[in-house]
Amino acid sequence: MGAGLFELRRDDITGWWVATVVDRRFHRGRFALAAAAVDDGPCQNCTQPSGEGVRVRTLKDYAFNVVGAQGEAREMDRNLAQVAMAQARASGSWRTIVAPPGEHRPLQAVGSEMLVTMLTAVRKAFVDAQRLGQTEYLQVVQNWGAQAGARTNHLCLDLYDLPQIPHRVAEEIGGAARYLIREGECPYCRLVREEPRLGTRMIWEDEASVAFAPFASRSPFEVWVVPRRHAADFATTSDAGLASTAEALRQVLGRLACLDGPPHNLVLHAAPLRERVDATYHWHWEVHPRLREIAGLELGTGLPVNPVSPEEAVEELMRFGPNGGAAGRS
Repeated sequence: MGAGLFELRRDDITGWWVATVVDRRFHRGRFALAAAAVDDGPCQNCTQPSGEGVRVRTLKDYAFNVVGAQGEAREMDRNLAQVAMAQARASGSWRTIVAPPGEHRPLQAVGSEMLVTMLTAVRKAFVDAQRLGQTEYLQVVQNWGAQAGARTNHLCLDLYDLPQIPHRVAEEIGGAARYLIREGECPYCRLVREEPRLGTRMIWEDEASVAFAPFASRSPFEVWVVPRRHAADFATTSDAGLASTAEALRQVLGRLACLDGPPHNLVLHAAPLRERVDATYHWHWEVHPRLREIAGLELGTGLPVNPVSPEEAVEELMRFGPNGGAAGRS
């Protein structure tokens, strides 16, 4: 695709808009960026906690102090000395699921068995968080590379117990409910049916999962991994579903390796811990490579600007095999 594509694309789920602005002919060199190592000294994740396999490490308990709006925060500062610790409104936690000691390879380079073990630990974290009922939302992320905010070179998945439902997730939940009322179908269920049929944004699929670039991609080479089976709660994922998800993530990140193994953020969006949205929401993973800087238009308007069309991004990725090597396609 050549230069000159200026489109406003609408996300059917949230209703938010994305500017797809392709002002020059695609050139891989503009987007090839290797993930930079983190200068973290001796790797603490290799030794804490002790053990040889996949482990869960608690980094901070009661990680968030809910201060609310600016006025509420000022009031809290005045009264803090008079507040008992039990009433201090501190909640949440920050934990990380760490791969075995010495495992500093990217996610796509490790075996499926290890990744399934890590995803099984994620599923257990959801089960435990629902049972405890102390927070509103469990956010799972992987930050890979210094440019993506990583704090370690060790392969890990971070878990944040949050006292509030994140704005983006709330917009997806509300948008999916409106879509269901309007169209009579979950929007994510429609995507996993329609994207393989269209084919222009498809990356990978099997019997349980579909990986594709969303129509209104917010960032270059953004990819979603969505299960075919409708489910809002990640805690209900079957062992077969976890295995399929693991392979889908490996396939997607393996193809992204053609961009010199870029830094990326991997995020899981799933149902809140205390709300029943089974009929309207659909858990999914999002992969966001960090390949560019945020410019003034985005800061001023909140409108994401993507310099690569998702169709062209997929065409480029599919020229390469699942390990980033050439696949023999022209």
